[in-house]
Amino acid sequence: MLLKIPGVLTPEQVDHFRSRLEKANWVDGNITSGYQSAKAKYNEQLPDTTAESRELGEAILVALSRSPLFMSAALPKQVFPPLFNRYREGMTFGNHVDSAIRSHGPTGVRIRTDISATLFLCSPSEYDGGELLVEDTYGVQGIKLEAGSLVLYPATSVHRVEPITRGVRLASFFWIQSMVREDAQRALLFDLDMAIIRLTADRPDDPALVSLTGVYNNLLRMWGTP
Repeated sequence: MLLKIPGVLTPEQVDHFRSRLEKANWVDGNITSGYQSAKAKYNEQLPDTTAESRELGEAILVALSRSPLFMSAALPKQVFPPLFNRYREGMTFGNHVDSAIRSHGPTGVRIRTDISATLFLCSPSEYDGGELLVEDTYGVQGIKLEAGSLVLYPATSVHRVEPITRGVRLASFFWIQSMVREDAQRALLFDLDMAIIRLTADRPDDPALVSLTGVYNNLLRMWGTP
């Protein structure tokens, strides 16, 4: 399931993030690359030990916890501490699949990467190129969202970032280990949850709500690992 979630960060938060990141010391993005990724990756990254990385990463985690859409879609068991990258003109990241297991040295967090996430920190008008291209069952999907918006997609997907031809692209990226490991099962639960929410708004006294909510919870009980 590929899902776009607008407005995870407010415009004021985006401005604060941009101010902090402009003053940060960026390094070669291959500090977190595996062998295959390193051959395709050409960007810059904020070291995860910096004050900026810790502060802004914690702010993202708080914002995610306040997003019902994120919680419903990801069913997060654990979220990897958010990282930050920067693409300047000529930079790119070729086709790759994210590592199955990620470890975060400063915190000791170690997760299975079920879901990949990119949180955009620049408006599409600020740069040319830089689209995130994700291969899924419907073909290649191109994603270039407004600042503060998030995209989730299966970590098993082949994906890439197109070369930047003008401007700068800033983003945060991270992974989620879900309580429900299989993407197809998460997609069914998400669709069911959204249907329950719509029915609750339109017909709050409909007795079918009790049955549908029971089905949702029993499926989550069957598939989920808390």
